[in-house]
Amino acid sequence: MIERLTSERAARIASWAVPVAVTAVAAATRIIGVGGPHELIFDETYYVKDAWTLLHLGYEAQWGDDPNPAFESGATGGYTAEGSFVAHPPLGKWIIAIGMMIFGGDSTFGWRIMTALVGTALVPLLYVVAKRLTRSVPMAGIAALLLAIDPLAISMSRVALLDTHLAFFILLGFWFALIDRHETIERIRRGAVADRIAGPVVWRRPWLIAAGVSMGLASGVKWSGLYALAVLGIAVVVADAVDRRRAGVDRWVEAAIGRQGPASFVLLVPPAIVAYVVTWTGWLVTSGGYARDSKSNAFAALLEYHRQILQFHESVQSPHTYASPAWEWIPMLNPTLMYREASDGQVGLMAALPNPILWWVGVLVVVWFAVRLVVSVVRRTEIIGREAFVLVGVAATYIPWLALPKRTMFSFYAITLLPFVIVGVVIALQNMRRPVRPVLLDDPTEAEIAVATARATTATDARRTVASIAVVVFVVVGLFFLPYGTGLMEPEALYRAHLWLPSWFL
Repeated sequence: MIERLTSERAARIASWAVPVAVTAVAAATRIIGVGGPHELIFDETYYVKDAWTLLHLGYEAQWGDDPNPAFESGATGGYTAEGSFVAHPPLGKWIIAIGMMIFGGDSTFGWRIMTALVGTALVPLLYVVAKRLTRSVPMAGIAALLLAIDPLAISMSRVALLDTHLAFFILLGFWFALIDRHETIERIRRGAVADRIAGPVVWRRPWLIAAGVSMGLASGVKWSGLYALAVLGIAVVVADAVDRRRAGVDRWVEAAIGRQGPASFVLLVPPAIVAYVVTWTGWLVTSGGYARDSKSNAFAALLEYHRQILQFHESVQSPHTYASPAWEWIPMLNPTLMYREASDGQVGLMAALPNPILWWVGVLVVVWFAVRLVVSVVRRTEIIGREAFVLVGVAATYIPWLALPKRTMFSFYAITLLPFVIVGVVIALQNMRRPVRPVLLDDPTEAEIAVATARATTATDARRTVASIAVVVFVVVGLFFLPYGTGLMEPEALYRAHLWLPSWFL
């Protein structure tokens, strides 16, 4: 009895201590020294100044010629009242503006602190997602730790860009969808008792509404959030069909599409639209924003502005040193270099490069999950839900980019994909740690049972050893590449030891 109580108490302590510890690691790697260097890094040249004008005018405004030197020196008043055309919605820049409002526009710490905080929050968010999928505090802790020390996640949290905010809202929406699925399954089971033909139409789905709001906010950061919304909507319908089939509903496909589908659409999409439009409030309630006077009606003008933004995105094909089409993200052939400094035989850089071993293993895991999914569909066996979750996340954050091969894109877009890859790796590790079942012939003797059991035990121990070694390797490599996330200066020889592919920053 005492041992059981002690074990339960230890489990409760671990359930709080693990996420707190990994969040502290994430905060340390993202916030300490986030104010340096004192210059606009990469696309901060757009988003920081846009955030500053949003804060003062309610919309993004134009600046004079070559405004960066003056802005970096603390002269932050070089903007005009004329609206500036921008390619992305304003929410991510509003979040950046909060830090500038608190610490001032001349503070590089103020430019970046909110992105650092959002990047830190992404780690415990991944923890709760992984815990719900694995039902294991240690496995969820491993997932969160791998994200906490990943150089891509760290570097994207230390510069005032938009993609970390996008990653947060997308993963948040997926977490809400997970909670919704758990509650909806029970309602479908109960409703199927009364209606075996089609099952119930479930309207009480507050977490699905929350998922819609989160996806709307993601789209309010970057339009690629719309991809995630569309994929998640399709996944909700498929999940409803699977759940109705498991509940014994006869017309489970027709019911999921024709009856529950419209209800799920209403619960998911309109909240997303409302949340998205709210992110444009500053532009709507002021009169100086770009294209604000293109129509007499503010919402009609907003639609006109969106038409112009869509035309811009359809034609983005400008060459760039670090441009990287989506297929290159798999081997990470051309990671985006954010910042580089060299002096006295020391080199420091910040780059959009994930932990390479973790990333490449994660790619293989995703491919394996996809193969298993195809086999399950062909054989009409049960689809494994948590593996499907990973595949849906990958489809939402990666597959759409493959359809745009000519568009200019960068490897740091993969920050939205990274949490799902990590979850996939952790699920694979947990699968490896499961006991191997003894292989027995019909009517085995006691000796045969003993031999088969011993072999299964040996195989189980070997698989668990491999899984443990893999975790150690992931952590060690993540720490080895930590300078690429933080910009830490290191001897040139050590810097060159990181150049595993010839295309990496030579």
